[in-house]
Amino acid sequence: MDFQTLSNLFGTTLNPDPNIRKAAELQIRKIGNEEGMIAALLQIIAADSIDIATRQACSVWLKNRVYTCYTLEAANPRRLDLSPIKDTDRDALRHSLLPLLANSPSRSISVQLSHTLKNVIAFDLPNKKWPTLPDEIKQLLASSDVGQVHAGCLAALESIRAFRFRQRNDILPTLVASLFPTLVEIANKLLTAPPSTAQEAPTMLHLILKTYKTSIGVHLSPHQQSPESIVPWGQLLFKVVNLRIPNEVVPQDEDERERCEWWKAKKWAYNTLGRLFHRFGNPSQLPSTMQDEYNQFAQHFSTVFAPEILTIYLQQVELYVQGQTWLSKKCQYQIFQFFTECVKPKSTWAQLKPHFETLVSSFVFPQLTFNAQRQHLWENDPVDYVRIAVDEYESFSTPVSAATSFLFALASNRTKVTFMPILGFINQVLRSNAPPVQKFGALNMTAALGPWIMRHPEVKNNMEQFMLQFVTPELNAKDPYIRAIALEILGTVTKAGLVWSGKEKLEVHFRAVAASLDDPELPVRVQAALALTEMILVHEDVKTAVSPQVGKVIQDLLKLSDETDLDILNRSMEVMVDQFQTELLPVAAQLTARLCESYMRLARETVSQEEALNTADNIDIEESLGDIDDDKTFAAMGIAKTISTVVASIETAPEILAQVQEVIIPIITFTLDHKLLELLDNMYDLIDSLTYKSRAISPSMWPVFESTYKLFKSEAIDFLDEMLPSLDNFVSFGSEVIKSRADYKQMLLDIYSTSISNEQLGENDRINGSKLAESMLLNLRGSLDDALQGIINIALGVLDTAQGTALKLTNLEVLINTVLYNPVAALHFMETYRPNMARVFFDKWFAAINSAENKLPRVHDKKLTIVALCALLELSPEGIPVSLRDGWPGIIAGIIQTFKDLPKAIEARKALEQALQEEVDSDDEADDKFLNLEDTEDDVWDQDSAYLEMLAREGARLRQQSEKPDSAEDDEDEDDDTDDEDIDEELGYISPLDNVDPYVTFKQALGAFEAQNPQMYQLATTSLNIEQQTQLMEVIRQAEQNATTPQA
Repeated sequence: MDFQTLSNLFGTTLNPDPNIRKAAELQIRKIGNEEGMIAALLQIIAADSIDIATRQACSVWLKNRVYTCYTLEAANPRRLDLSPIKDTDRDALRHSLLPLLANSPSRSISVQLSHTLKNVIAFDLPNKKWPTLPDEIKQLLASSDVGQVHAGCLAALESIRAFRFRQRNDILPTLVASLFPTLVEIANKLLTAPPSTAQEAPTMLHLILKTYKTSIGVHLSPHQQSPESIVPWGQLLFKVVNLRIPNEVVPQDEDERERCEWWKAKKWAYNTLGRLFHRFGNPSQLPSTMQDEYNQFAQHFSTVFAPEILTIYLQQVELYVQGQTWLSKKCQYQIFQFFTECVKPKSTWAQLKPHFETLVSSFVFPQLTFNAQRQHLWENDPVDYVRIAVDEYESFSTPVSAATSFLFALASNRTKVTFMPILGFINQVLRSNAPPVQKFGALNMTAALGPWIMRHPEVKNNMEQFMLQFVTPELNAKDPYIRAIALEILGTVTKAGLVWSGKEKLEVHFRAVAASLDDPELPVRVQAALALTEMILVHEDVKTAVSPQVGKVIQDLLKLSDETDLDILNRSMEVMVDQFQTELLPVAAQLTARLCESYMRLARETVSQEEALNTADNIDIEESLGDIDDDKTFAAMGIAKTISTVVASIETAPEILAQVQEVIIPIITFTLDHKLLELLDNMYDLIDSLTYKSRAISPSMWPVFESTYKLFKSEAIDFLDEMLPSLDNFVSFGSEVIKSRADYKQMLLDIYSTSISNEQLGENDRINGSKLAESMLLNLRGSLDDALQGIINIALGVLDTAQGTALKLTNLEVLINTVLYNPVAALHFMETYRPNMARVFFDKWFAAINSAENKLPRVHDKKLTIVALCALLELSPEGIPVSLRDGWPGIIAGIIQTFKDLPKAIEARKALEQALQEEVDSDDEADDKFLNLEDTEDDVWDQDSAYLEMLAREGARLRQQSEKPDSAEDDEDEDDDTDDEDIDEELGYISPLDNVDPYVTFKQALGAFEAQNPQMYQLATTSLNIEQQTQLMEVIRQAEQNATTPQA
């Protein structure tokens, strides 16, 4: 297609007529994979004679094509639109991208070209396809043309971005050493002129600083640690932080000023200094896995740079508080973050300590007051106000969250010094008859510190008096935001263990909360619901009072949930359902229907969003991935969890459970049919719960089984772990239906076969597939005759290749189950697979039985082995393969050994059940609110520090594992078993063997063995040693006792 026709075609994709636009998009799809297409588009983007909009459309298409296909080296027959890019087009990209960036006509096109460049570099540089790239970038940076220097800055940034998350430290150090000396030199030259309204200098400064910050996400290269690098870069960062930007060169509107290039540059300077200290320059918090590489740098940085950073930041805060300078929200956030990092190390705390009270009162406190921003949200978007109020401590980009984190760090890590002065400041504000907006700030600080206050030995006993004096009166305050924060405090301290000295005080607060559920302001109603939830959990009197009106409370919660889509309200719903099971039982079906309506609304909105993104061809794929509203997905997850709580609460009422199941199935079907992958985990939890508690599969549930198979064979092939419990229930409780449906059996067999053979799946999927095969063999007795040989062939193929202990065991038990299913046929098919294969299988089986390492650890493993070996004992002599006859007498010894270990396994199972129950009972008591009450100024190592240490160790282990050469993995195959985790009991697993008494089964099999094969019986029993004979007699005695007195 010629140049002009192609440009016209892309221009047509912007036509307002959807039919014309769609026709053009279809035509582009047809020719998109042709060789020369990319080269032609690069020419169009470069052509000044073509309008900007068309060139923009071409750049978006080009970016998407490179993003999806540049790493492909072979065609994908299932996705013809994802074909490899031809070498000539790759050459054109390498030849054209940098010049195009230097001459880009618009920022929007530059953005698309930059992303395209990043994806090309990410593939080409490691594969040595573009060795001249660093020199080409340096050539641009050395140019006297501003456009070329700007393009060089962009190219440098994209080169670093391409490898910023790369664990192997092999490419970035070379790029950094090559480009960064030039970049820091350019940045210093840009700062020689005073700030002006011209955008070239701040834009390039912003790009250079962002490049440096991007380079230190995972590693700090040896070059960057050297004085030759860290000194000039450190000086540059200090210059930018200290740079005074006149008001006249930046926008007057604060939101626009936040986004201007000068303040972006300052943000990246703050951000970089914080990252250097947090990850590499703080020796007291440096994880052990990083000590060898960074300890020397950390000691130097904490001594030379950190004190200077802290001094500069304190100066900037003083200027800001005095109104002499302006700080963007992002810069304030970074300053708070740095202050927080300075609390734990001894050296920086000594410098920060004299200033903490001033910082709390003048820098932290204003962030927590009811400021103009909060007022605007309350009046214009109360839902967003609630979302921020509830989740602000998890938002990693606002000064409010960072100020709160700094407050937590002071109170938690330096409790002895800071706690009482902070509380003194709160009391001072509340006693001073301050304006409501400031009173809100003091109460907000109280709500944030509530869990720590309730743990402090000198403070917690005074909390009731504090509540009565400063909080209780505000539950009926004139200003609604004061009512809301008072309710939040009440909920917080209730959860943290506040005990009222009299029932009348509890009743006063309960009545205030109950009345607030009908407050005209939504944020107040939400906080009332959350406070009531905590009161119900803690106070039996409140629970009793709510009981008669729980229906109304539930309706209020449902209404609030629909209004806000807040995930946190789902916990309140779960608590109500769990605490008022008896009261809600008659209306469980109606409640579930209402919940399902809310879920379906959210699910449909999610589907609509995805469909809208999928229908347009000319969208930016990378950016569109972030356009889905995750809040709706999380809200749907919460509702699904609440529905699960309802199901659990009606387990003892089968008629109601059946009604509820019919209400739930449509949302399950909708989710599976529309392939809402983020919600599959919740749906399979529901399917598992419904089928397990019903102990049956209703006719309307079978379409869910069919949809599960279709999903597994398409987008959800890697969801077998989530699907397995439900699939096992279908097999266990729907066995009669499956026996009568050849298509259902084939679906199950195909899932097993695919789980073993598909290269996309991992070892855990093979384990799950093997568990499914075992369930089929146990539950579908007599109906898998045609499939038995196929199952055996698959499992024998895994027998020699399995590496992990869990896969070895589950695969071995598939073969053991085939023996139990039909001993004669199973042994015959093993010999058919390969001569003497039955002997190989028996050797591995008996090695597991006799292993000192307890290779059959669970009760199920041992019962299965005993029952399967008993089935072999009952074979007639002619049914025993020749290759196994010599070892056949050893079966009895194997059974005796397994019986010997069975009581230990049963005791271990009981202990695990008890430990699990104790863990559940203690869940609510977990408290991670740390208080450092020691009178010490030393370095602080707290739970956060320990958590980061654990993450660092795990990351190092995974990196070491991934970088291990194949030969090393092969050498260590023999040791794999010792590296695996223990295989624990699966307490919820139900098997037909649960109803089998292994002792009685063995006694019967032993009698059959003696009757059918007396010579071998004689050989087997006389070859037992004294201990084995004693054990045999004990097993027989137990069998006789069980036969007359069946075990519970």
